[in-house]
Amino acid sequence: MADLPHLFPRGTAQREDYKFPYKPRFGTFPTPPRDRRPHATQLADDIGEVVKAEEAVLALPDDQKPKGRVIEFLSEPDFPLKLESLDYRPSGIEIRAVKVDNDKRMRAAVFVPDGKLTHFIGRLEKYATQNTKSGSPKNQALIESISRIRIATLETFWNDAGVLPTDLESELWWEIWLSQTGPEDVVSDFRQRASQSGVVVADAEIRFPERCVVLVRASFRQLSSIKNLFDVLAELRLGKLLAGEVLALPPSDQADIVDDALSQIEFATPSAPTVCHLDTGVNRSHPLLRDALAESNTISVDPSWNSADRHGHGTEMAGIALYGCLTSILKHSGILTLEHNLESVKMFRHSYSTEEELWGALTAQAVSRIEIANPDQIQRVYCLTLAASARDEGFPSSWSASIDQLAAGVFYDDDGSFHGDDSRRLIVASAGNLPLAGRSQYPDRNLVSGIEDPGQSWNALTIGGMTDLHSIITDDIAGWQPLARPGGLSPASRTSVSWDDKSWPVKPDVVFEAGNMARHPESGDVDFVDDLSLLTTRISPDGALFTTTGDTSGATAMAARFMARLWSRYPNLRPETIRALTVHSARHSPEMLRMTCEGNREAILRCFGWGAPNFAKASASTLNAATMVIESQLQPFQIREDKTDATKDMHLHHLPWPKDVLLSLGDTQVAMRITLSYFVEPSPGRVGWKRKHRYQSHGLRFDVKRPTDNDAEFLRRITAASDNDEEYPSESDDRDWRWGRQLRCKGSIHCDVWSGIAADLAASGVIAVYPVTGWWRERKHLGQTNRIAKYSMVVSIETERTDVDLYTPIEQAIAITNPST
Repeated sequence: MADLPHLFPRGTAQREDYKFPYKPRFGTFPTPPRDRRPHATQLADDIGEVVKAEEAVLALPDDQKPKGRVIEFLSEPDFPLKLESLDYRPSGIEIRAVKVDNDKRMRAAVFVPDGKLTHFIGRLEKYATQNTKSGSPKNQALIESISRIRIATLETFWNDAGVLPTDLESELWWEIWLSQTGPEDVVSDFRQRASQSGVVVADAEIRFPERCVVLVRASFRQLSSIKNLFDVLAELRLGKLLAGEVLALPPSDQADIVDDALSQIEFATPSAPTVCHLDTGVNRSHPLLRDALAESNTISVDPSWNSADRHGHGTEMAGIALYGCLTSILKHSGILTLEHNLESVKMFRHSYSTEEELWGALTAQAVSRIEIANPDQIQRVYCLTLAASARDEGFPSSWSASIDQLAAGVFYDDDGSFHGDDSRRLIVASAGNLPLAGRSQYPDRNLVSGIEDPGQSWNALTIGGMTDLHSIITDDIAGWQPLARPGGLSPASRTSVSWDDKSWPVKPDVVFEAGNMARHPESGDVDFVDDLSLLTTRISPDGALFTTTGDTSGATAMAARFMARLWSRYPNLRPETIRALTVHSARHSPEMLRMTCEGNREAILRCFGWGAPNFAKASASTLNAATMVIESQLQPFQIREDKTDATKDMHLHHLPWPKDVLLSLGDTQVAMRITLSYFVEPSPGRVGWKRKHRYQSHGLRFDVKRPTDNDAEFLRRITAASDNDEEYPSESDDRDWRWGRQLRCKGSIHCDVWSGIAADLAASGVIAVYPVTGWWRERKHLGQTNRIAKYSMVVSIETERTDVDLYTPIEQAIAITNPST
């Protein structure tokens, strides 16, 4: 069936006030059983110890006195602290960090300015002596959620995996997360304090809402000696080491094949979309790369470096990003027209670094350098194949949050003030690779090996690996058996199946070809073989121009190529829309469903994401599979005249629906697929991420008018939908949806498929997009509540019947309402 351009209806959104019509049904805050008087006495004794410490500080000279105290509040095992009652900004009282220990106790580090401890003393006294009108102790939920109160130590701020390294003399790289709640430059202040203790502070820094991150080299003793460190410290984490990559076997020199290929290749124009590699550099002298990579677009993050690739990895990825696997290109007959070009920012001089860096800052610097060097490039896909350790378990890191900021096009000045330049960015990131030693345990080891940093990024499209490569024809490895079956998980690929907290986004987002491995018929050893790898570009000392590669680096380069080609077909689309079309086109193979036990829907998503994208579906519609693309924006929240916050806008999209055709099809099976894509702005400090301490700035959701709904009923149902996915019960009807609300509504891209009879779908041509809460709303003091949120929505209707035309009636309806399209 002939390919047709996607459909772009305009003016479909009808704005409605989005009002949450009833109070949140939180229920009673869970607290352990308490004996009121002894409990109050115990906490009063604890606060007494804090007061004694404060009195000792008062004897210090003024220039040595801290601005306040950090106090640690502990809960009972399996019970939470009432975090929103611990944070009281009018008095400068601030939650710095929250964590749950192995014994399941929640621990909160709370900064209390000088003279403000009376806030908690007063609340405790009211709990001990006063009752509410209902007869309960005042402040019961707060006080009874607290097990102990004590003065904070450095260990209080530790918010990384494992145990805080406390060897006094061993120097380590540390990520220091600083609290910035006012206009002062806390980074400069910290650098001055650190230098007095002989602590080395790296030049790079990252700024987030109310947080700044720097990297320091210091021993535990040196950290402990920094003057009044707790005045500014919010969290303490270790610096990240990058995970290494494996180079595949080098092929022999085949320069004549390159010459034959070049005679058939038409390179893209200079204005075409680009894939920008953030890697080890690219050797643009390779004949297959030279005409796609301008010399001015080959730079280094450090201007003093040579931009050439001394390691090989970047050149390998460039070949994949430009051509895909070269075996298909070298077999190609006829002219091959390329639709995109390449750029390169070298982030390493030699090989993969074993030194810690503040990778988020380095990535931001690389992005800035290429955008200054090539400012006229509009459509650019950033390809990030580097990955660090997987200890974050889905929690945002400074690197993943920095990528989220870059994608959203925002940054923060030295004084913490917000800036947005609307330069949204399309970033693809690797899910990370399983160590070679673990691949013999495929696929069990893959299912318990989490996504590597920064693959947990909300806004980046995180790429896992699948494989269709299974044929081994080389004589000297006859008898070897492919490790993965066709359509299954690549042996290299990591997943998020093992993440304990399933509220984090589905990762990977999608999977691309990452190559396979083979098992020796006698020893059972697992190894790479050329027949199951991706052929790509390399310049070797012996003159060889090809090598083989794979793993999730190769898959990520494949994804970048896919999206750059798609952008060349639709150059006016936003980055969010290209991301949406990619996910929208993805499908799960029968082998993917078999591997994850088809009934376990969440395991499917956390292993393969939304599936393997299909370029034909992403780039074109057909008569029996019509795709509509909508780009819009709304204001999720508002500050009302009485200074309170509230939700504001929702959109009802009245789509040009082929109602008559669907009714005529009766009980014919049809499918409706919806993908909603937007970028969030991050707030990565680990302070609980509940209520006002959310990571995401805002969230959006979609719902569809049911066949049984009239307009008023649909509006009522949507406005009663959850303002908070975790704390409100779902009221959406998940019948006939592939994934359902609870699985599709994670992260910042949501996809689902409705399947049923055509007559039912005929009455479902209205789709609502509405907000759920985030820190824009709940942290009013940051002044972002009235911000506008852009979003992209892709809607397709399809049937397997090839004699059905769903496309033409939609096209005709659009021509009537939008004559210029």
